[in-house]
Amino acid sequence: MYLHEIADKISGRLKGPDRAFRGIFTTLGAAEAGDIVIRHWIDEKGVEIASERGVSAIITQDLRGESSRLAEEHGLPVILVDRIENANALALSWAIERFAPSSRRVVVTGTNGKSTTTHMIHHIIETTGASSYTNTDSRSEFNTLIDPVVSQQIAEASSDGAPEFMVIEVSEVQGWLGRVMRDHARMMTAAIGPEVVVITNVAMDHIGLVESVEDVFREVAGALRAIESGVAVLNADDERVRAMAHVNPGLRVVFYGLDSPVRYDGEGIHIGGDLIIPADELPFRSEHFIQNTLAAAAACLELGFSPEDIRMGVKTYKPLKRRFSVLMAEPLVIDDFAHNPSGIRSTVRSAAANLRGRLWVVNAIRGSRGEDINVMNAAAIADSLRGLNAELIVTSSSDVVDEQNRVLENERRAFLGVLDERGVSYIHVEKLRDTLRMVLDAAEPHDTILLLGAQGMDPAAGILDEIRM
Repeated sequence: MYLHEIADKISGRLKGPDRAFRGIFTTLGAAEAGDIVIRHWIDEKGVEIASERGVSAIITQDLRGESSRLAEEHGLPVILVDRIENANALALSWAIERFAPSSRRVVVTGTNGKSTTTHMIHHIIETTGASSYTNTDSRSEFNTLIDPVVSQQIAEASSDGAPEFMVIEVSEVQGWLGRVMRDHARMMTAAIGPEVVVITNVAMDHIGLVESVEDVFREVAGALRAIESGVAVLNADDERVRAMAHVNPGLRVVFYGLDSPVRYDGEGIHIGGDLIIPADELPFRSEHFIQNTLAAAAACLELGFSPEDIRMGVKTYKPLKRRFSVLMAEPLVIDDFAHNPSGIRSTVRSAAANLRGRLWVVNAIRGSRGEDINVMNAAAIADSLRGLNAELIVTSSSDVVDEQNRVLENERRAFLGVLDERGVSYIHVEKLRDTLRMVLDAAEPHDTILLLGAQGMDPAAGILDEIRM
């Protein structure tokens, strides 16, 4: 394939010499001779690095500074695009077609639970002895198709033979510089060509990129519109997801939850009339973990795996980091990535279900994400704590976050203002280390400490280890 052909496929403009493409699509940091680098923007330093590495071309949306002139001097072709996601979608479909064309593929999308559901499906498959690739793992949840890391990984994963299955997490909403990448889930799902699409839920999260839950519905449903045939695995417990049953008449619809064949009650997880996983065999029994487990079980059934395969996979599953993870026993410290209203409500409910003493909720304000999401998160916390024997500590985590995640003054005021309006008692502590020391000193051995938040709470486990040394 030549560069002009690639430019045509992604509605781009080729600047520089045309040449054959003989490498893979990848990132600047991993690029080798013959590869094509896909990058939102590139500056002079990036052009120098690409030239030194002998890449075939750069695909970008933004040539900064003197990078255009420098690329011309080096004879380095550049393909300029209006939508970088066109290049990401092409890279993904190209990698699958070249390295794993016969693989059976699953896409997982939705607002919450994508990573755990994706990783659990992958784990169940590998437990049976089959080979599987996923873009989400227990060490690092790489990305959800906003850059070419996934296409690069597919090439690497196929070095020992093409995987039999591919389970790929797709972000429901993506954006850049405050602009939503419209139809992201649809474009990436079409590029993957799955036989099964799993939808976990629909809720507000990416405030600033979308303005309403209807926008989220449209973007998530795009994954179902992307394929002509296959199976839609839908969450029956989410009314918006249930409504997606009619989005694409060409798909066979399978539900999980409620009264569907794959469901949970106090005894455990049922498939049809059979109890396949007793409650005491589940690694965790939090509400969102059970929802993710039902989704994974329903998807694996559609792939042809047996209830026993599913039972063994779930029993041996090790959850992703910060997914209702227990960090200490006395007091019980639970760490969860809950970072939007739906996740917060679900996580607090789960933590409060089996309290022995007082509940301490430690929440990190979301930094550099705007006022709206923080107003909604604060309201979710206020609602969740109503009637509970709970103490709330809020932190800006200023000692651990970088500039891209720093809590701005207006965000802090917006978050705390909601708590004040709702009459919620709280303590605000600027630094995460001080916050964690405070709550550990105050909590009794039989209390529960729930850590909530995204980047501002990510270092908490390591800090706790330091404090306890």
